[in-house]
Amino acid sequence: MADAPIKLLIAASGTGGHLFPAIALAQKLPDYEIEWLGVPNRLETQLVPQQYPLNTIAVEGFQQGFGFSSLRILGKLIGSILEVRRILKQGNFQGVFTTGGYIAGPAVIAARSLGLRVVFHESNALPGKVTRFFGPWCNAVAVGFEVAAKYLPRAKNVCVGTPVRSQFLDEEINVPLDLPIPDGVPLIVVFGGSQGAVAVNQLVRQSAQAWFDAGAYVVHLTGDRDPDAESLKHPQYIALPFYNNMAALLRRATLAISRSGAGSLTELAVCGVPAILIPYPFAAEDHQSYNADVFTKAGAALTFKQSELTAEVLQTQVLNLLKSPAELAKMGKNAKAIAVPDSAEKLAQLVREVVEM
Repeated sequence: MADAPIKLLIAASGTGGHLFPAIALAQKLPDYEIEWLGVPNRLETQLVPQQYPLNTIAVEGFQQGFGFSSLRILGKLIGSILEVRRILKQGNFQGVFTTGGYIAGPAVIAARSLGLRVVFHESNALPGKVTRFFGPWCNAVAVGFEVAAKYLPRAKNVCVGTPVRSQFLDEEINVPLDLPIPDGVPLIVVFGGSQGAVAVNQLVRQSAQAWFDAGAYVVHLTGDRDPDAESLKHPQYIALPFYNNMAALLRRATLAISRSGAGSLTELAVCGVPAILIPYPFAAEDHQSYNADVFTKAGAALTFKQSELTAEVLQTQVLNLLKSPAELAKMGKNAKAIAVPDSAEKLAQLVREVVEM
């Protein structure tokens, strides 16, 4: 009788930045029996069940100072740890992998209390509070940016980059772009990550006419929370809430205007897209600014604080770049140099080494 497959519980919840790297990892472990740990009513309930069994727990983050609400959240945390212990014991799991967020706490505590091995992946240049606290509890912390390791001095760090969705890999390069964009024209792609970016959307709409006059087309992924998403109409402007074929879109892009979540930046790097980055100003501990700083220092992007950026400045910066093909090419080459295209393979190898030892 053949040996039973190794069972791995993946704890990844919430946004695409947490889920897409975990899904990319899972796809590189076809011989493992994988189950998922998530939270009800989050993105994983849409993306995961058709691929992997999904277990959900009720857990929240501590967003404010200690009070009565914190006691309720603490009670949920204790209950969720006990529930994860039950899942791990009944399922005879050998290890846990997590991409952070508040689901990581109960996953790490439950796993370590049972003597199971844990791998944590942190995609941001500034690791989150959960990573900094639980990193030393884990057998390995895989980081997306080398600079992140200096914030985790007590953890066993391995830089592997951040995995991207399979559509970004070389074998998928010929998937066509099904949007009415003529060959040869400059294309500006605007996106705010999996949740959109209303403030960026407003700046872009105020700036876009000058870009149209310069011959550029704009594909604007507005997200689904912008009440003015359909307010601009122009034959060179395509506004969509989301677009599934991001790899083809970014490969066609001349320039991107984006937030600086780790997942978005990883996709820009893999595709070699020069960018103007506008970090989300309310991200926890301003971590998007740390991410953007990596790209700015590498010469792959220009970064602007949202509070200091006007439509006039954005308009001018884009026009200046469109007039400088050599500068755009240099920025794109620098972006490619940051990319770790085999990140999913490296992370899968790390998981194997930790879980199977």
